[in-house]
Amino acid sequence: MAKIKKGDLVQVIAGRTSNSKKIEERNARRAELGLDPIEPGDRGKQGVVLSVLGDRVIVEGINRVKKHVKASQNQRGGSAGGIETVEAPIHISKVALVGPDTKIMRERIGRRGGKEIEL
Repeated sequence: MAKIKKGDLVQVIAGRTSNSKKIEERNARRAELGLDPIEPGDRGKQGVVLSVLGDRVIVEGINRVKKHVKASQNQRGGSAGGIETVEAPIHISKVALVGPDTKIMRERIGRRGGKEIEL
């Protein structure tokens, strides 16, 4: 069983699809009902693990969210504040390890009873 660690290449296997053809079909049906279109998700995307936080991982370029940052009043070049885009944690069971050479998905990892298991 493989353990996901910092620097590993992973692929998102659960969540909203990023397939543009499926998104267009779904948005056409939503337009008929008068609903707003949906945005593509992260499923199928690959990225490098930046950090592991228990049963969650932060993956580069995946699950990006906007964060409002307050301006700092530091005299040593404090931040100006504003809106930043950062990666949010994603559950470890929603990603799978990818072979670094072949770029093909290898296996899924989950946690049960505090231990990592292969799903």
